[in-house]
Amino acid sequence: MDNEFNITYITMAGYVEINTYRYLYFSIMLIVYVLIICCNSIIVYLIYIHKSLHEPMYIFIAALLFNCVLYSTNVYPKLLIDFLSEKQIVSYSACIFQFFMFYTLGGSEFMLLAAMAFDRYVSICKPLGYPNIMTKTTVNIFLVLAWLFPACHITVTSIQSAKAKLCNLTLKGIICNNAVFTLQCVRPKSLTVFGLISLFDLAILPMLFTIFTYTKIFIVSYQKCKTFRKKAVETCIPHLLVLISYFCLMAYDVIIARVESGFSQTVRFIMTLQVLLYHPLLNPFIYGLKMKEISKYLKLIFLTETK
Repeated sequence: MDNEFNITYITMAGYVEINTYRYLYFSIMLIVYVLIICCNSIIVYLIYIHKSLHEPMYIFIAALLFNCVLYSTNVYPKLLIDFLSEKQIVSYSACIFQFFMFYTLGGSEFMLLAAMAFDRYVSICKPLGYPNIMTKTTVNIFLVLAWLFPACHITVTSIQSAKAKLCNLTLKGIICNNAVFTLQCVRPKSLTVFGLISLFDLAILPMLFTIFTYTKIFIVSYQKCKTFRKKAVETCIPHLLVLISYFCLMAYDVIIARVESGFSQTVRFIMTLQVLLYHPLLNPFIYGLKMKEISKYLKLIFLTETK
């Protein structure tokens, strides 16, 4: 079997009755993709044009929503092409690139949520030192690390996967996630070990840091007055909702996507679509409705258009 990844094609076997419902799936996914791009981009644009939103918290929110746009663009165009194709195939090199982007952006989301948690901790628990700690340089460092650190981790895994010998050219899925490992004849131990390290560094550690930070925030706010507690809850709850949402996505990808039996093809297809549908749309709705300043500018836009 020729394993030159630039000429090797694999079949995506995770689709269900694609020929019967292809135009329905295509229409739904196209509408969702447009909604994702529009909803996320509108809030990013609002943060960009309004100087009152040029604060670390809103900058991190803009980065998170921009990350959602990149994540969706990495997944949806290929899905839309597949829904209109007789055969769902992809070159192994393109699959590895999607794998790289999928997990790089996934790790970036956890890193950005951790940075947002730190920002809220300093703002609520150390307000006098906030201007000196959360400077423009600090914010830029956090943003660079949020994308560079995951990229460095996933680059190693992607290169190892690209060089691996393939004994199977049928991928049980509709996206190139960790299911690409099932295509390999033998998974190198180094790939398994580094995968666990990446999981710990990019997901578990930032998530534990975020939970620990918000726990500290709620402990401190509980000791303060009612107004202080209300402010803490208003700014922290949206971040926690996004964290819980993304944790569910990670749990599905790490646990369920690796299970070879016990789930039918239809169940896997529906669960994967749910992950792709709800999470990129959840972020803009949470921040657009729950963050007062952003919600205020959104209302101004709609009120202006209705006049």
